[in-house]
Amino acid sequence: MSQQAQKLVKRISRTVKLDYWLYLPHEYGQDTTRWPLILFLHGMGERGSNLELLKKHGIPKIAAQNPDLPYIAVSPQCPGDSWWTDQTAALDALLRNIMQRYAVDPDRVYLTGLSMGGYGTWHLAAAYPHRFAAIVPICGGGLPMYGFPERVAVLKDVPVWAFHGAKDETVPLAETQKLVDVLQRVGGNVRFTVYPEAGHDAWTATYGNPELYAWLLAQKRPSRR
Repeated sequence: MSQQAQKLVKRISRTVKLDYWLYLPHEYGQDTTRWPLILFLHGMGERGSNLELLKKHGIPKIAAQNPDLPYIAVSPQCPGDSWWTDQTAALDALLRNIMQRYAVDPDRVYLTGLSMGGYGTWHLAAAYPHRFAAIVPICGGGLPMYGFPERVAVLKDVPVWAFHGAKDETVPLAETQKLVDVLQRVGGNVRFTVYPEAGHDAWTATYGNPELYAWLLAQKRPSRR
């Protein structure tokens, strides 16, 4: 490299910060077991700087009620003036940090989220499609400014189980349907559960269903990825 070219090389760094709630199984650390991990993205109402808000819904609530949950669970908190769709780089950095610090099985990393976190789930998975063994977006969607719904085709090989309420007036059912349709057209591994009588809260029934956790544990990222 010439001296002139060397002068043009600059190092660019970015500092990101996300507070998070972490759950470790009771048996964690007793042996060399590497554990599956769930990354959970909350909804808009839990943004801010109070981590206790995260226990209102979803995986943090389930983990608090069930101390035998066989996963490491990580639940970051989105800043009050931001959205998960703006935090993909920070979420990737957090996930890589957690995987380095804890005994995580890299082939059993799962992603899920509700409402704003449902959008975040689709967007984060599309940004890093080889990272996750499966994703579970609930009452979310994809933003056209980021190339959705077509962009979701990159998740063709990622198992997806999506959920939505048929009577959702906050995020219309069509937002998930559009993404599911694209995945079905490209031969993706996608399941779609619609609750006929549910509104925006499609997550209470979903996270309270043991079948979801059994399905997740059955998904494993192929080592060739």
